[in-house]
Amino acid sequence: QVHLVESGGGLVQPGGSLRLSCAAYGIIFRINDMGWYRQAPGKQRELVATITSGESTNYADSVKGRFTISRDDVKSTLYLQMNSLKPEDTAVYYCNADLEFLTSRVERVWGQGTQVTVSS
Repeated sequence: QVHLVESGGGLVQPGGSLRLSCAAYGIIFRINDMGWYRQAPGKQRELVATITSGESTNYADSVKGRFTISRDDVKSTLYLQMNSLKPEDTAVYYCNADLEFLTSRVERVWGQGTQVTVSS
């Protein structure tokens, strides 16, 4: 079965940068829309950014100008470049992908999450 694996999280100081990766494993016919979500302690999961198969992007207002979402379909990998990080960016970050299989079945798959902590 297919699954997503995030990496790149960690501890960073305010103003610093991190680059998150999300690799898809398994036999996939096509990867459609992909996105990054995050969930801070005591808060609900929120959308951070999305990117379509045509590389059209959308960002939450809180991260516009600081985060950049991208994808590499050859490597079946999603990225999130995070610059000028703030303490309020601290959360567990999850990647998501809408996967289409050879049988034409479509499934939304989530990664296990990676912790990002922004603190002095």
